[in-house]
Amino acid sequence: MMATMLVLRRGVAAAAAAAARGASGRVAAHVAARSLSASVLGQSIVPATTPTTSSTTTLATQHRHLTSSRRLEHGKYEWQDPKSEDEVVNITFIKRDKTEATVRGKVGDNVLYLAHRHGIELEGACEASLACSTCHVYVSHPYFDKLPEPKEEEDDMLDLAALLKENSRLGCQIILTKELEGMVLELPEYTRNFYVDGHVPEPH
Repeated sequence: MMATMLVLRRGVAAAAAAAARGASGRVAAHVAARSLSASVLGQSIVPATTPTTSSTTTLATQHRHLTSSRRLEHGKYEWQDPKSEDEVVNITFIKRDKTEATVRGKVGDNVLYLAHRHGIELEGACEASLACSTCHVYVSHPYFDKLPEPKEEEDDMLDLAALLKENSRLGCQIILTKELEGMVLELPEYTRNFYVDGHVPEPH
């Protein structure tokens, strides 16, 4: 009985081994046939049973996240009232007819646009692009010395300004600070508009 069982077990093992060899042979033959076919066609074949990560192409789309802060258009800031008395800067314009107008500005105001808000005839034909001298003003002492040094472009425009004085500046380049509290700006009798003849910009 034991001998019979041993013979049966050996037979089953041999059959299983033969089946395995046959299966391996079929797989090997299949792969060899595919490789031969691919070599004839000039292509390379990767066995389907071999997982590869390099054969998978992942298309990654990079999304550019653009963030932009809300910026006010030219002159819009000057139309906003001061948020507190700490921001207030009072300045006085002497108009062409020699009358005075004291206006209530704030830290950060551009003198050109502040003048537009209050109806002061400070032209600014190029709209603060440093391409004209129509916002030419005379800055009272000692405030003239408290202003930052003019840019080269401002100096170039002032060289072309009519009725130039040693305390001449362009209004569009004067930004109010607390140090300028009480500043007096005088408008010259006339300006030369070589940027756009006859153009008078409206407040934005």
